[in-house]
Amino acid sequence: MEVNHVELVMSAVDPAQYPTTGYPEIALVGRSNVGKSSLTNVLINRNSYARTSSQPGKTQTLNFYNVEDQLYFVDVPGYGYAKVSKTEREKWGQMIETYLTQRDQLRGVISLVDARHAPTEDDIQMYRWLAYYELPTLIVATKSDKIARGKWNQAVSQIKKSLELPNTDNIVMFSAPKKMGKDAVWNWIEAQAFGGE
Repeated sequence: MEVNHVELVMSAVDPAQYPTTGYPEIALVGRSNVGKSSLTNVLINRNSYARTSSQPGKTQTLNFYNVEDQLYFVDVPGYGYAKVSKTEREKWGQMIETYLTQRDQLRGVISLVDARHAPTEDDIQMYRWLAYYELPTLIVATKSDKIARGKWNQAVSQIKKSLELPNTDNIVMFSAPKKMGKDAVWNWIEAQAFGGE
């Protein structure tokens, strides 16, 4: 998709605040600081539209980005950040669960993991949860440029094994600085958002 117009239209914490335009939505989930904002910026051809932060736990709302008046990217608060209070984490968890299980416009979820490490217990729980609710999911392994190209197959195998995936079809190695994997991610997004049209 050629992206020229993007707008952060809504930061929501409950369904009453969700957009009402009916555009298909793609949610981005992952642990804090895994690179959701960086992925969003690459996908929409902006350097810093989605706020990136070295401070984990910065996103505390569901942020709806209108892309070309055709779909929304929904940036979901990062999980697994220890410095956020338990009460706050539970509140986020409820907000995220409500959105992911009740939103009719949701067409798929991009689940980000760090390519440099095996998926965390939080990553595994999130993937199992998405699978339980039968939500179409693409695994995007961020920061792939930080590991040698020769070790990519090993990283992909580790992700497949940890998440108990049937195959590696829905794993994309991604690098924000090199914009590597961008086309593969967009192909999946377009298939999920518009494939039935």
